[in-house]
Amino acid sequence: MFEYLNGIIAEIDPAYVVVDVGGVGYKVQVANPYRYQQDEQAKVYVEQIVRDNEQSLYGFYDLNEKRIFLNLISVSGIGPKSALAILAGQDLNGLITAIENNDVKFLTRFPKIGKKTAQQIVLDLSGKFTAQGQMTLGEEPVAISSGNQELEDGMLALESLGYTARDIGRIKPKLQKESLDSADAYLRAGLKLLTK
Repeated sequence: MFEYLNGIIAEIDPAYVVVDVGGVGYKVQVANPYRYQQDEQAKVYVEQIVRDNEQSLYGFYDLNEKRIFLNLISVSGIGPKSALAILAGQDLNGLITAIENNDVKFLTRFPKIGKKTAQQIVLDLSGKFTAQGQMTLGEEPVAISSGNQELEDGMLALESLGYTARDIGRIKPKLQKESLDSADAYLRAGLKLLTK
């Protein structure tokens, strides 16, 4: 129904952004909300998913990211939240390599992706991403201001992607030693540690 929303980023939450389009706020679940900046104009590509008891908008930084999401949710066992968690890693080359090389171990590093689902991803998507020329996930995001709140926001974003409090607690001390400049940077660093 919707292809994209063009409006102001009115709110940034660890699991979603609110896009104000002509005075109407659309809650859009995204892989990494910290790629956006509050009160700035943005074009957010969206996919509406309707289920028995809910309607949700899932948002993407660019059209390429949306296509990858659609490929991922076409796999049996991959829901929208799992697909967002995979996209949040921003390591598409690693993802493609894992799919092409049948690297099930790499794929099981993502939350809620077990061995059977990882095997299904390989079976269903082998050759698809490279055939469609999808080798990158868009531009680098602009960093936002630093502070302790950035680390907390990054950890909340990990939790919204399905990582457990135990997983987050294991990596948080390592991240506290880092001097990163944004929640996005902490989220990326956390994802790297969790998918090692």
